[in-house]
Parts: sequence; structure tokens; C-alpha cells
Amino acid sequence: MNMTDFIEILKYILPAIIVFLTAYFLIRNFLRNEEKRRRHELTMNQKDSILPLRLQAYERLILLLERISPDSLVMRTGKSNLSAIELQNELINIVRMEFEHNIAQQTYISNQAWEQVKTVKTQIIKLINESALEINPNAKGIALSKRILENAMSMETHPAQSALQFLKKEVQELF
Repeated sequence: MNMTDFIEILKYILPAIIVFLTAYFLIRNFLRNEEKRRRHELTMNQKDSILPLRLQAYERLILLLERISPDSLVMRTGKSNLSAIELQNELINIVRMEFEHNIAQQTYISNQAWEQVKTVKTQIIKLINESALEINPNAKGIALSKRILENAMSMETHPAQSALQFLKKEVQELF
């Protein structure tokens, strides 16, 4: 094989290699862009389907915080025939049941928001227990109700207030 044959072969192979490489890079870039577009579209579809669930979770947790707030809790559970200890147990059970009923909502909110909700639950139970210690265990439930409301009002901040503000702020950030 002489040099002219080699040059003649290169005349055919070199353009074919250039065409192949050009086609390869064009197709590769096209496929990358298509993959990015699909990912973006999937993300947008997920956001569209998850956003209502997230909003519902925030709504339910705000409702939870309102329902377990001391004033709401005492007003809804105002049974005059209960003793203080029975009322204490019932109030704590209600707080725990409300919390457990909404425990799955943590899936859709931030960890910080969920920690706020858990802290409020703990503070409310602590408030109930501390209020019960301040009165005679044989007293009527109304005495415990009054003590809980007095202790709640004497607190610098309402137990659920900061958590409510935090949840509302996160909801605003969704938009």
C-alpha cells in the first residue's frame, strides 16, 4: 500500500469520522436536554399534586393547635361532674388523641414546623399537669379548668402562638 492509496482512504474515512462525531455530539446534547426537560416537567407535576396535600397538612396542624390550646380545650371539655384528676386525665388524652390523629401530616411539612407542633403538645400537657398539682386532687374539674386558664393567661406567650406564626409563615413561603 503506497502513500496515494493511504491518502485516498483518508479522503473517505476522515469525512465519515467528522460526520459521525458531529452526529454523536448533537444527539447526546439533544438527549441531555430532553432528560432535563422531562425532569423539570415531572418536578412541576409533582409540585402541582403535592401542593394541595401540603396546604391541607398545614391547615390540619393549625386546626390541631387551635383545638389543643388551653382555652379551647377547657371550653370543649367543660364537664362539671368530673373531679380534677379525671378532668386532667381527659384533657391529656384529648391532646394526645388530637396529636396522634394528625401525626401523618409531618410528611408534608418541614422538620422545624413539626418540632414546633410537638413542642406545643408537650407544653400543653405540662401546663395541664402543673395546674393539677396546684389544686387539691379531690377538687372539682371546674377548679382545674380555672387554674389552667389562669396559668395560660399568665404565660408571656400563648403556648401555640409561636407555632401558629411559624406554620403561617411557611404556608406563605409556598406561594
